[in-house]
Amino acid sequence: MIPLKIQIISVFISYLYGIFFSILLNLNSKYIYNTKKIKKILFNFIFVFDNVLLYFIILRHINDGILHYYFIIALFLGFLSVNKVSNMIFCKIKSLKNK
Repeated sequence: MIPLKIQIISVFISYLYGIFFSILLNLNSKYIYNTKKIKKILFNFIFVFDNVLLYFIILRHINDGILHYYFIIALFLGFLSVNKVSNMIFCKIKSLKNK
């Protein structure tokens, strides 16, 4: 049984890592969504492998690598929240340029 303090820290770190993953995905989208199939597969594999490895290394230091479903939910919510905010910002910027 993991103590409550470690669980809360793990959920918070998972949320922050979701934000980090979203930012990395936006920054690397030129390489990840490349039109050449070989490059696309290679960059996607490396990108996902590195991010999963980094997430598990972080979890290993926090709570000995124990993974719960609510950590994944927090990761997903962090990812979605940054995407939603960035889409709202880009829509505002685009509407201001059109005026």
